[in-house]
Amino acid sequence: MQFWKSEKPVEIERDIKSSDPEYNAQFEYANNYICTSKYTVLTFLPKNGFEQFQRIANFYFLCLLILQVIPQISSLPWYTTLLPLAFVLGISAIKDLVDDVQRHRNDALVNNRQSWVLRDGKLVEERWHKVVVGDIIKMENNQFVAADLMLLSTSEPHSLCYIETAELDGETNLKVRQAIPETAELGDDISQLSRFDAAIKCEAPNNNLSKFEGTMTWHNQKYSLDNEKILLRGCILRNTQWCYGLVIFAGKDTKLMMNSGKTVFKRTHIDRLMNLIIIGIFILLLLMCLTMTISCGIWETLVGSKFTVYLPWESFVPGSADKAGNMEEGATTISLLVFFSYIIIFNTVVPISLYVSVEMIRLANSFLINWDNKMYYEKTNMPAKARTTTLNEELGQIEYIFTDKTGTLTQNIMTFNKCSINGKAYGDVVDEYGNPMDITEILVFDFDRATAKVEFPDNPYAEENFEFFDQRLLDAVQNNEPLVHDFFKILALCHTVMPEVKDGVLEYQAQSPDEGALVSAARNFGFVFKSRTPTTITIEINGKEEVYDLLCILDFNNVRKRMSVVVRKNGKLQLLCKGADNVIFERLDKKCDDAKEIITHHLNEFANDGLRTLCLASKDIPEDYWKTWSAKHHEASTSMENRDEKLSEVYEEIEQDLMLIGSTAIEDKLQDGVPEAIANLARAGIKIWVLTGDKQETAINIGYSCRLLTDEMEEIFIVDGETEQDVKKQMTDFLKAIKDHKEERNHEETVHMQNGGVTFNGSATELNMETPGPDFALVINGHSLYHALRPDQEDTLVELGCSCKAIICCRVTPLQKAMVVDLIKKSQNSITLSIGDGANDVSMIKTAHIGVGISGQEGMQAVLASDYAIAQFRYLERLLLVHGRWSYFRMCKFLKYFFYKNFAFTLCHLWFAFFCGFSAQTLYDPYFVSFYNVFYTSIPILILACFDQDVDDYYSIRYPKLYTPGLLDSGFNKKVFVFSATEGIITSLVLFFIPYFAFQNGVHYDGTDLSDHQSLGCAVASTLVVAVNLRCALDMSYWTAFHHVAIWGSIIYYFCFIVAMYASSFNYTYEGVAYQVFSSAQFWFTLLLTCTILLLPIIAYRFYYIDVHPTLTERIRLKQRLTKSKSRSKDFHIRRASTLRRSTRSLRSGYAFAHQEGFGELITSGLNMRQRVEKSEQKNPVELTKVSKIDSAPLPSYNDLYIENNNSNSASNAATGDSGPTEGVEENHNPSHPHYHDPDRHVVFCEKL
Repeated sequence: MQFWKSEKPVEIERDIKSSDPEYNAQFEYANNYICTSKYTVLTFLPKNGFEQFQRIANFYFLCLLILQVIPQISSLPWYTTLLPLAFVLGISAIKDLVDDVQRHRNDALVNNRQSWVLRDGKLVEERWHKVVVGDIIKMENNQFVAADLMLLSTSEPHSLCYIETAELDGETNLKVRQAIPETAELGDDISQLSRFDAAIKCEAPNNNLSKFEGTMTWHNQKYSLDNEKILLRGCILRNTQWCYGLVIFAGKDTKLMMNSGKTVFKRTHIDRLMNLIIIGIFILLLLMCLTMTISCGIWETLVGSKFTVYLPWESFVPGSADKAGNMEEGATTISLLVFFSYIIIFNTVVPISLYVSVEMIRLANSFLINWDNKMYYEKTNMPAKARTTTLNEELGQIEYIFTDKTGTLTQNIMTFNKCSINGKAYGDVVDEYGNPMDITEILVFDFDRATAKVEFPDNPYAEENFEFFDQRLLDAVQNNEPLVHDFFKILALCHTVMPEVKDGVLEYQAQSPDEGALVSAARNFGFVFKSRTPTTITIEINGKEEVYDLLCILDFNNVRKRMSVVVRKNGKLQLLCKGADNVIFERLDKKCDDAKEIITHHLNEFANDGLRTLCLASKDIPEDYWKTWSAKHHEASTSMENRDEKLSEVYEEIEQDLMLIGSTAIEDKLQDGVPEAIANLARAGIKIWVLTGDKQETAINIGYSCRLLTDEMEEIFIVDGETEQDVKKQMTDFLKAIKDHKEERNHEETVHMQNGGVTFNGSATELNMETPGPDFALVINGHSLYHALRPDQEDTLVELGCSCKAIICCRVTPLQKAMVVDLIKKSQNSITLSIGDGANDVSMIKTAHIGVGISGQEGMQAVLASDYAIAQFRYLERLLLVHGRWSYFRMCKFLKYFFYKNFAFTLCHLWFAFFCGFSAQTLYDPYFVSFYNVFYTSIPILILACFDQDVDDYYSIRYPKLYTPGLLDSGFNKKVFVFSATEGIITSLVLFFIPYFAFQNGVHYDGTDLSDHQSLGCAVASTLVVAVNLRCALDMSYWTAFHHVAIWGSIIYYFCFIVAMYASSFNYTYEGVAYQVFSSAQFWFTLLLTCTILLLPIIAYRFYYIDVHPTLTERIRLKQRLTKSKSRSKDFHIRRASTLRRSTRSLRSGYAFAHQEGFGELITSGLNMRQRVEKSEQKNPVELTKVSKIDSAPLPSYNDLYIENNNSNSASNAATGDSGPTEGVEENHNPSHPHYHDPDRHVVFCEKL
């Protein structure tokens, strides 16, 4: 009998025969059953318990529980640890159970879906989990794909089918798949499908969603299989009546399940610090227990042994009445047992409720992020989403932001803007002399001055929203200029766009916004792409249809950075190609040198305007050469080894000696609020790195557009060396220039600050702390970055980057993005954040401490890999400066208070030990020990940690310097912990000794004694609850009725519970103690005196520092209160300073060429990039195009109006005591700046007008 199964060998290649279950069964392929749940009914308790006790904290408290069960060493009942431990474990178990039940339901829902399967020549309805490899299944419109299938036939012409892959990659736009023409002939003929007996050989199961390699052998013919012929599990069939497919991978072998890996667990800086602190506390606990052990041994030897008549030793102790031995042996035995007893007593220094409280706080703050209407984007119905609950406070400590550009800083909605054909640049409006003119929009009172758009009255396919202003290009088309026609033919033919007619309107499904914009441009100029089949492309030129035979598509990928098609018309073969300029230039015929020089000039102009560029080229192919090359291509495409490399070699061979046709330039505007958000984040002290695939000139231009680069910077350093030595020399020279400049400034200038710095939580900090130099920027190319990221160069790169205010990395690959993030993350030991919107950003999003995904035009892949999801980049400002800062501020307050109150609570046992012979006798009632952190003191601090605000959201954004404490890690660190622990120790001394001496000889009014142990414990416990709750009230910055209920309700609840618990009805050992203590004057006097001594110094200390050394937060809180008081008495408006940038640079946003391979990566960078121009061309002044002159009487000057207004208001301001803005508070403006825009003066000026 076989008790175990041999391990299945590793699968290298999959071998399948259609409709031959016996043959396929021998390979033991996985069936289509999936199981994502973790537990069953029988395994839940043991497995979940094992997982929970793998956490060190839970295991530690389990050990304490075991110790408490031993009566010889435990002075606390076992339930004092069992109750909170059971509560924590129960909450975690319930959460895990709910999650797993949901997983079971989802599994059952999926496994029991119905699908039509071809069995024994008939279509039968089967549940998904009964589908096996080799089955032929039928799917209908809007159905999920049951397994990974090879497409056989469809209901659509040319065997096309449309699928939605949102469950795989988050993208909602439709993708197209196409069956092999030979299998497409099977149609929906069941008899033919039943006889289909092809043999499939393909790759082993893997998680690569964008790649598939395989071959099909049928009727002695071999056919290539790639990703375009595969339907993956999780896709939904759309706009297709039916289709048939052969199951290749099933169940856990499908690519969807192979990608369902475990999410990387991220821990915050505070988590790591807490672990160190808890280890330190545990060492302190051991030292205290060791001290108690030694003291107990001494006391038992000198004192305890003489009173064994009254306090007999336990029977197992040597020297007792029941066991022989001397006094020293007995004292040693007792002291060793006391060591374990005090471990039990002192364990409340770090109670188990700490971990539960932290998770509850994080969850609450995550909900606040999700519910923030100010981060809701109405256009896409997209709210902000916290996809994790463990990193909220980390948002308040971000030092580095790494951002993608396209779709993250921009809208990623492309428009055809300019082009260059035959040495002429089109797109600018020119006057009669050929000089460029500004493009203006329609003015309210001057319609004649608006720039006229090009009209396409004779084109029924023209789009209403298409805008182009250069009539010369349309004239060239109408004049049948050959190169212009060739230019638009390439745009209409060289692409992978799919057409679709909806409600009589022709629409396009494009793989990328770039490609869609180019095909739409050709359409509007009369070159309309209408339809395609596997072998043809149909376009319409000026009303006349032309059909081209499509012989081959040389698809784009992130290494090639180009795509080509081979077409035939009227016996003429042509290769049409489009791609990045540097890639196309390397493959041009020598005859194109002159054209190349002119187009290079145009490309630089386009890039300086911030436009995304690419080049177009073509080539005539002889028929004989085509036949030879086609055979090579077929051999490479059917290869099962290194298929991609072989195809690249074949593509490279034919894409040579191209003739340059022209170039295109498309525009992608910045998202709303991006410049303001970047400027404010920079003021907060956060360093921003832009990592983009665009060319250098475009990257620099967009840096100015979003205010990452400014004209006030001393210099922009450009690293663009081709070799390792060049890159090293450039970085070394730039670093030396920065150091020399700083030394020169130190000699020439002495910076004096009126307030001498800013104080955060008692820590004086200079405003010009060691932040990156504000006067420099760094731009580095991808091919240079390749050398700079080498181990011997990376330190120089880090030093140079951290010495600059702004860093832009252009022409970088997705892998280089992740490498840059990882380098800064490790070398600077700083908290990093990556933000992006596409699949090419996933690697850097996962590498950073925090990943933020933007739901954009490139799908949802970045969102699915992120920790936080937002709809627009500008919301990042609020996410960090408001929610991040609040979360950090609240968590720091919580931890400081939590350790304070538990030191105060626990160390009272230590002082009591000196009065109980170190016998491990507890001071408090055992139930009080259990309930202290759960009921009596938990609610106020949880309310504080979930809702407290030092300043509101408006001022948090208006004064970004408030973010500095998180950068300095000054909210909670080792020093702050020591301060809180010290305060707790002092509090415990006061809490114990004042009641002790007050009750030492205390007598009740009825003559009964008050100096017993239970009365003292009740008095100390009651005073402790009142004192720590009032101490929590002092920490609250934001008061509502809810906060009052939490503070006073906790105190009242305690007294009511104690009185009820100690009543005679419960027959408890503390019966009557509460009534006796609470009815005595000594207790209330002691309570008042103790609370006064504990709280008065804190109040005095804070009052002194707020009055004499106010922090930035306190000054802004004062301003906030004054603002609110004024708003009640008059119409008082706080106006944010204008963030309008005054620059001589072009403000147009821009991007270089980008394309995608199957909605995948954008641009990757090679080592052979052409060296770019080191500096941009001479800056041109900004011309105002939306302002018209009004002929009227002369207006009063700006300053005259403002002075007049000030004079008229000065008396009223003096009467009301309004002295203007809070002195010393730095706002988001600089009055000394030459371009400073005073909002108040602006408003006065406008009102006077």
